[in-house]
Amino acid sequence: MVAHQYFDNSFQPSVPAAPPASPPSPPPKRFRRGLLAAVAALTVAGGAGSGAIAAALVAHAAPSAAATPAAATAVQGTSLSSGTAESIYAQVSPGVVTITSTVGNGQAIGSGIVLDSRGDILTNAHVIAGARQMQVTLSTGQTAAATLVGSNSAADLAVIRISVPASSLHPVNLGNSGSVQVGDSVYAIGSPFGLSGTLTEGIVSNLNQGGAVSTGASQSGLIQTDAAINPGNSGGPLVNAAGQVIGINNSIESPVNGNVGVGFAIPINQVKQLLPALEGGSNL
Repeated sequence: MVAHQYFDNSFQPSVPAAPPASPPSPPPKRFRRGLLAAVAALTVAGGAGSGAIAAALVAHAAPSAAATPAAATAVQGTSLSSGTAESIYAQVSPGVVTITSTVGNGQAIGSGIVLDSRGDILTNAHVIAGARQMQVTLSTGQTAAATLVGSNSAADLAVIRISVPASSLHPVNLGNSGSVQVGDSVYAIGSPFGLSGTLTEGIVSNLNQGGAVSTGASQSGLIQTDAAINPGNSGGPLVNAAGQVIGINNSIESPVNGNVGVGFAIPINQVKQLLPALEGGSNL
């Protein structure tokens, strides 16, 4: 029997080192298509209980609001073919947020999706568990403090709320996970290692999977994917070729607490059943 190790995917950045005495060299240009390869090349090690990750080569803190957000750099004024990775990213990424939770003296970074124009954000319960403060960074770089609306630790789902103009919010389109088949193309968007607005691509590699994340919650009926999912992707969307959210990324199976091509998402149909209670303030 294979011993499975499941990890939640919130990212806890290490404390940044003291700045050098001399001015640092200008940062290298970052190219989106080279990002996945660069992240995959990192050697990582983490604690199975806390989901903490220490990158051996570089540690990424939460994205700065002053920096140009990845989603804001999407090609504009260009005709994109429907169903391509570029068009799906342009369609969905404005509704994907980065969540920074202050837990004790540290921080955890996860992802979330905009549900509606009143500011409700869906994420994993383990992303905001024990948080005394929560901050949401929109795809535009705008930040806002968040409050907890409802949480279900057994289902590993939570809804938090921010107060911003409705024009700043871009609700995502929830799809039907009942129609998902093994081999379907899927895309994950989130903030792995704090790199907000990151897109990865893969397929549905299995269905109706089960396991337990580090919170102790037992999961069942999960969508398995080989789209790269890493710490920080938790709470972000797994999207089909039509740009519809068919799952909420929440865990990986890995001997190194990093992507090895086996990630899991909560089917969106399960999420829909729980949303009324979560948005109504239920806490389980």
